[in-house]
Formats: sequence, structure tokens, C-alpha cells
Amino acid sequence: MPFVDEILKYRSLSIVGLAKNTGKTECLNYVLRRLEGSGRRIALTSIGVDGEKVDLVTGTSKPETELYESLIFITSEKHYHQRRLTSEILEVSERSTALGRLVTARAISRGKVMFSGPADTMWLKHIIKKMGNYGIDTTIVDGAISRLSPGSPAVTESMILNTGAAVSANIPKLISHTKFVHELINLPSYSGSESLNESLRDNLLTLSHGLYAISPDGYIHDLGISSVFLLKDNNHELFEHGNTLYVTGAVSDKVLDYIRLQKAFRNTRLIIRDFTRLFVKPETYRSFITAGHTIEVLLRTKLMAVCVNPVSPVGYVLNSKELCAGLSQALGVPVYDIKKQ
Repeated sequence: MPFVDEILKYRSLSIVGLAKNTGKTECLNYVLRRLEGSGRRIALTSIGVDGEKVDLVTGTSKPETELYESLIFITSEKHYHQRRLTSEILEVSERSTALGRLVTARAISRGKVMFSGPADTMWLKHIIKKMGNYGIDTTIVDGAISRLSPGSPAVTESMILNTGAAVSANIPKLISHTKFVHELINLPSYSGSESLNESLRDNLLTLSHGLYAISPDGYIHDLGISSVFLLKDNNHELFEHGNTLYVTGAVSDKVLDYIRLQKAFRNTRLIIRDFTRLFVKPETYRSFITAGHTIEVLLRTKLMAVCVNPVSPVGYVLNSKELCAGLSQALGVPVYDIKKQ
């Protein structure tokens, strides 16, 4: 599968799923097998807890994460003590998780480890950056419990998306849901004036809260609205400087509906940090776009591949060939059943 060669071009990769049991661990093990012997120095961690033998929710058995010699890994003290391989400790964090401090170690033999990494994305970003001290070329992050946050381009440069029967037993519904997430991941980058775009983007990324307007001359105006929940109380100021708005935080259905219903202003250009800031239903998003508005992002991630697990944790199995073909046609990209292929 050619997408593995692309991984070598990036400093970080997240493997995320649209639900539990969508095949993240199978995908991770495949990637690790392919990277072994590549000459690239790889580090591996997780956000939250992952790699358990038995699914803590469904009680079904799960594949375990298999590490090879020389790979660097980061996990909690609790799970480091439970490892089934020989390793060398490189560092122990001062900060602790609920399962103890984080241990950075190098595998000396092949074996298996359960992962419980940093609990938040800021800590995760710090760890990825710190891997440069160990000469790491690529850090892989195993997402946990259907969290897309590790796939944020603010955290990792690239990602693999896993979907499957655990999301829906109905193939058309599964394809529809995956297509929507794929569309959000591929939202266009913010494209202001050529001369102002880079500086505008950098300045916007420094803003941590509130709503802002970007006037045609590229000037950023603080609207004095600290939260999107206060939009209705400040509607007279919303479009005072034009129809380009930047929301620093999360964007919900209510935000899109409110902007869409402002009849006096059409073609609103809504800028967000990245796709993980959108918490909206497909129908709300479609209505917003159909009304002539657009959504752009400051940061984009590179989607390496879409992989599927046709087996549901409750026992039913979808037709893998039909699922891969349907998803590939809907998304316009190759889709892989890792286990079958």
C-alpha cells in the first residue's frame, strides 16, 4: 500500500478512528511492520489509553501493538511496568497522568506494550517536539476512543483515518458519515490577499479567544465578542468590517445557523483554526454552504489514507469489497482494508 512511503516525508502522523473498533491498531501494526528496516527513526505514543487486549467497552478481544527493536515509545509508568519486551529508559516526565508519569524508552527487543500517553493535545505537541532531541524522524500518535483531536494539523502533520462497521451497519450511511468527515478534513486553506496571506495567517494563529473580523485591507478587528454564545447580543457589530469572520474556538450548529440567517449579509467567509474546531451536523453544514457561505481553515493536515474494518464488535460483517469500492468512489481516494490486503 503506497501511502506508507508518504509517511516518511512527515515529522508526525496520527492514526485516528471515527469510532472504537474501526481498525486503528491493525492499521498501526501494519505501518510499523512497513517502517521497520526503512532506516527512519520512529517514536510511538498515544493520546489517552490504547493497545489493551480486551476492549474495555464491548469486552471483545483486540489486537495488541507490536513494537520492533530500536523503536522509541512513550507510555505511563503503570503500563511501562506491564510491557512484554526489554527496553532502555531514556526519560521520565516530571508531570503525571492518572496512570503515573510518562516514560520515554527505547525497545531493545521485539514485544508488546499497552499505551497510555498524554491526556491533552498541548502535552502531546510538546512530546512530539521533544522527540527531535532523540533524533526521531517521525512520531506516530495512536488516537483513542474516536478522538479526532490528534489528527489536528496543530498537533500532527499527517493522519490516517479509520472507519468501518462499528460506525454503522448500513453501508450507505457509513459512506455518508465518512464522506462528511473527509470533506471537513479537506476544507480549503484560508486564502487572503497574496501579499497579506502569510502574515495574516500567523497573526490569526496567535489569537486564543473571541471573534474577529478581517477587513478587505487585511486588518484584523477585535469584535469584542468573547464567545460565540454571545452572538445574538452583538449582531449589530458582527459585519461592521465586512463579511470575513474568524472564530478562534469551536463552531457549533447554532453558530452556522445564526450566520446563515443574517439575510442582510450573504457570502460570509468563516475562518477557523482547523477542521477539528467544527462540531456540526452534516445537514447544518450543507445548508450553510448551499446558502453561499464558505468555511476555510488556517491549518490543514495531510490525509495519508482511509482504511476500513468491515467487522463490527457485535458480530456482523460488511462486504469489504463493496465497502472499499463505495467509499473510494465517494471520497475520490483509494480506500484499504488493511487486514484483508
